[in-house]
Amino acid sequence: MAQLPSLFSFFCQPFPTVPQSILSPLITPFSPPPSSSSSPLYCVSRRRAFDGALRHPRIEMAAGSGSDATTLPEISGNLRGIYECCSLWRWNGFDVNFLAKGRGPPLLLVHGFGASVFHWRRNIGIMSERYTVYAVDLLGFGSSDKPLGFSYTMEVWAQLILDFLDQIIKKPTVLVGNSVGSLACVIAATSEARRNLVRGLVLLNCAGGMNNKVILDDWRIRLILPLLWLFDILLKQRVIASAIFENVKKRKNLQNILLSVYGNKESVDEDLIEIIRRPADDIGALDAFISIVTGSPGPNPMSLMPKVTVPVLVLWGDEDPFTPIDGPVGKYFSSLPSQLPNVRIHILPGVGHCPHDDRPELVHEKLLPWLAALSTI
Repeated sequence: MAQLPSLFSFFCQPFPTVPQSILSPLITPFSPPPSSSSSPLYCVSRRRAFDGALRHPRIEMAAGSGSDATTLPEISGNLRGIYECCSLWRWNGFDVNFLAKGRGPPLLLVHGFGASVFHWRRNIGIMSERYTVYAVDLLGFGSSDKPLGFSYTMEVWAQLILDFLDQIIKKPTVLVGNSVGSLACVIAATSEARRNLVRGLVLLNCAGGMNNKVILDDWRIRLILPLLWLFDILLKQRVIASAIFENVKKRKNLQNILLSVYGNKESVDEDLIEIIRRPADDIGALDAFISIVTGSPGPNPMSLMPKVTVPVLVLWGDEDPFTPIDGPVGKYFSSLPSQLPNVRIHILPGVGHCPHDDRPELVHEKLLPWLAALSTI
């Protein structure tokens, strides 16, 4: 059913909580120049030399398991500007790819399952006109490391987000997440220790968990739950898991998967297919896939949202097959504005699971005024 393809399409979860003593700063963090509305856009380039553990990705990537497939001469012109604004951050012994561009109050974009900073290709430009836009490849995705045998959990990704805010951005930040990236942002926003780092939340079709096994009160999940458990068993057989993964990442199959979760089919172009496909060829990508699909779903947003005190904007595509608006997660978020005064929601017609790439103009129409109003608070 639609839920299974969706698992292959958009990766966005974290891993077990790591003691803060281990996550002590391993880098000399950078800071953008002071904001100035009259200054040109500021881009932290991967060509720039950094002190400490901020390094040139194309030089260092070969030594790790992150993707080196997307090199400057090979990517399309649409993605070239994003590539130029990426750098590496050393986190907990791993290389994490991130982007920084623009001036103004900071935003951090967190992608979903199977995606990367490139999935924000239609948003970074317009957002960076007024904001310092950061985007990060969560561990296991994009050009970040994909360590072999790693146990991925939502909590570890949330820790990565918090450490990025603390070590790199160093200012209260609005988190913008899609799918499991949204859920990781919600977890980060409920951190008692560093709640002051999160200034606002924008949730784009928030996932109910790292995988669908958590949403047991949805009849669609109950119907296929035996298949999901069987799928888990099969994925734990590496030969079978490898065969499934290789089949899924074939160009035509991946295109069909993406078409099933996008409302606007024209947005499923060659760039998007490459954005999802290339990192899947990295060493460690199969391990990440198995760990996420078969692992614990983690905390669900219904238990977390009442703890969120910052302003929240929820944008939901009404043609999402993964977290449908008429499912338990969608219904819960639809009910939140009547329960929590800090939450606003807009349903986006004809939009699938990834509104920011599916119909970016509809997202910007709601997001940019909300951000502008937030800046006055």
